[in-house]
Amino acid sequence: MEPMANTQTRAHGDILALIEQVESQVVGQRTVIRSLILGLLCSGHVLLEGLPGTAKTRSVKALANALAISYGRIQFTPDLLPSDVTGTEVLHEAEGKSTLRFQPGPVFNQIVLADEINRAPAKVQAALLEAMAEGTITVAGQTHVLPELFMVLATQNPIEQEGTYPLPEAQMDRFLIKASVEYPTKEAERDIVRLVRSEENGVFSADKPQTITIDPASILKARQQIAAVTLSDMVENYIIDLVMATRQPEQYPQSKLASWLMIGASPRASIALDKCARALAWLNGRDHVLVDDVREVAILVLSHRLSLSYEALADGVNQRDLVHELLDVVSIG
Repeated sequence: MEPMANTQTRAHGDILALIEQVESQVVGQRTVIRSLILGLLCSGHVLLEGLPGTAKTRSVKALANALAISYGRIQFTPDLLPSDVTGTEVLHEAEGKSTLRFQPGPVFNQIVLADEINRAPAKVQAALLEAMAEGTITVAGQTHVLPELFMVLATQNPIEQEGTYPLPEAQMDRFLIKASVEYPTKEAERDIVRLVRSEENGVFSADKPQTITIDPASILKARQQIAAVTLSDMVENYIIDLVMATRQPEQYPQSKLASWLMIGASPRASIALDKCARALAWLNGRDHVLVDDVREVAILVLSHRLSLSYEALADGVNQRDLVHELLDVVSIG
């Protein structure tokens, strides 16, 4: 198992430094930070789901502040309009003439925080879906191209459902990764209190870049290197077998997949597993993917793409339980 030859490249070093910096600003959420980095490396969008106060917004801000790219935040509310996200044409007067000019909305930033995304109505979600899927926005018949490094980082609260609009399956499938943000441990909680105290004393501020700022060129270079990471036939077959098992669970009668699954994963799941596994292998300094890489990213990639049956819901089973069952029953090789 040879390490990849270009482990010490500037791009790899920059990304590792980026992870270290964000982890210094967000305590006890290592999985969340890794999810954001994987999304960035794979040019994908990330959904963060967690209770209030679990550093979802702080994680996104810490990532944005460490990157020399534009950042915009959209606070989703039930009265939000599509134009509040995409922008609109405004009347501009000059030299006695009136013309309509397009005024870009916050979605035209490179990192876009869609805070509490499930509070927006369907029309707003549809506008964001076009941006996520196509990298473009259409206003008044004109198509506008979004920045090259465009990434939506969305948050939602899993328990507060009053006044919310659940995301449709089509939009959920557009998210490369869904990360569950858990409460911190006792030790992490103590570190959080101390970190906030140091901010109050002016020692450190999460709103300002600290120590380093990553050149966007490093991200583009990292993506090129990740594209060259290879998979063996065995690993590739394992990815396909995992996804096919969600569509044909009856082939695993010894498991509970058939009774728990209502709808399986789309081909985007296979593509996402491939991309994220290669990105993780690259982060770990390898030029090839291991089965362990696939298994490590499986919950992040698959959980939000699976629909639970009524029986699973009655049994108190969640989507993460379903992915664990999937990993237990699908054989390797």
